[in-house]
Amino acid sequence: MSAPLSLSPAAALPAALPAVLSAVLPVVPFARNAVPAAVAVTLPGSKSITNRALILAALGTGVTRLEGALFSRDTRVMCAALRELGFGVETDERARSITVTGTGGNIPRARAALNVGNAGTAARFLTALLALHPDGEFALDGDVAMRGRPMRGLLDALRSQGTEAFAPDGAPAVAFPFTLKTRGLRGGEIVVDASASSQILSALLMVAPFATSPATVCLRGETVSEPFVEMTRRMVAEMGSGKRGTGNGEEAQGEKTGENIRRYAVEPDATAGSYFLALPVAAPALTVLVRGLRETSAGGLQGDTEFAGVLRALGLDVRATAEGFCAKAGTGGGINATGGAPLVFDFNAISDTFLTLAALAPLFPAPVTIRGVAHARRQETDRLLGVARELESLGQRVAPSAAALAADLALGEITIFPDRAALLRAADNATGSGGLAHIRTYDDHRFAMSFAILGCHDLRGDGSPWLAIEDPACCAKTFPDFFATLDSLRRPSRTRL
Repeated sequence: MSAPLSLSPAAALPAALPAVLSAVLPVVPFARNAVPAAVAVTLPGSKSITNRALILAALGTGVTRLEGALFSRDTRVMCAALRELGFGVETDERARSITVTGTGGNIPRARAALNVGNAGTAARFLTALLALHPDGEFALDGDVAMRGRPMRGLLDALRSQGTEAFAPDGAPAVAFPFTLKTRGLRGGEIVVDASASSQILSALLMVAPFATSPATVCLRGETVSEPFVEMTRRMVAEMGSGKRGTGNGEEAQGEKTGENIRRYAVEPDATAGSYFLALPVAAPALTVLVRGLRETSAGGLQGDTEFAGVLRALGLDVRATAEGFCAKAGTGGGINATGGAPLVFDFNAISDTFLTLAALAPLFPAPVTIRGVAHARRQETDRLLGVARELESLGQRVAPSAAALAADLALGEITIFPDRAALLRAADNATGSGGLAHIRTYDDHRFAMSFAILGCHDLRGDGSPWLAIEDPACCAKTFPDFFATLDSLRRPSRTRL
């Protein structure tokens, strides 16, 4: 094996976004005595769809323009990597468009060094893409958190197809960093263990049509976040190159258009929408319209729209309309008491939204149990442990406790016992922080956004801030303008929804 490639400045992460947020950001509540208002939210494009569409456009032939694309840390990582590999990628942030010139399954450059930061979609999708090169050598790395995220299932599947992956010490790699020596995909049956991340399966489904002989991707066992796999299948069918391949035993034939530039509309981000749909839990006077979201039954690609069902189970009035999803407090205001009976939700299919619910649990009238999120312990951070720690810092009891979760990584669910009085005490006792309870975000965008919605609750009844978010700029991963968007709702239109 030749010496590992070193990362060049051009292949490193894109420059950081301008610093517009302070290191600690107090959240201003929606005052209880505010006049009931209707507010409307325009979301950025979906990260999941944008990064899948970038890969599929690069694999295709001709020029594809992504419209409504997301510009965030993760999508910038993907764009930078594709450019480093020789693909034509042009961006127009003002127009929210990305134009990609595809090469029909060919990787233009045979050698490159890529840094994926902590972008899981970029890490898995690019690794599978690189395996298509018939004689390539590529060095891949990420940040410290990425080095602990699951890659073994994908690397093992690619080895079975002829790709070699070496750790820096020359041993077979199971995680970042690694160097790939690629020989293309042979085709035939590709068996994969995607139990740790559905992105592993999605990565293979996108590249399988470009194997040298027809390929079938076979899943060993089960995977998590199944709606994201269905998203991938549908996008492969919509943006397919015309190459013949199979996924999970099904024939996949791509479609072509006669246009010189193929256009693909990126849906608004349903996971980001979960924060605003949940806002009436914290601020019952608000009616919130989240524009552009569609249920999967109405042709939408994103399973995270099913979070609306969780909110309905809590007693919120959430409806799909022609304009998007509309949410408001249920009959009687607030959420249902359910007679004090525990609320139980399985988030296996929509795990990116479980933090939205967990962060708001202190406001619930009954305990809530969250199941099916063991895999969330190996995402941007250990989300289950992190949320237990932050809730305990707010005076809430969590079972298993944060200490128990830290001691046993096999634990995969929590029950939260709400205590509003303890929530107020936690804020009032934070004297060293100016009466503001601080939320650590662990460099994880979902902590910042979820707990910001909790901070919108007028806990003291006088509209004064009681909660602050540390490192709010971490939202740049998927929603750089989150706090500006949230703040804009304090100047609502009075339009009737």
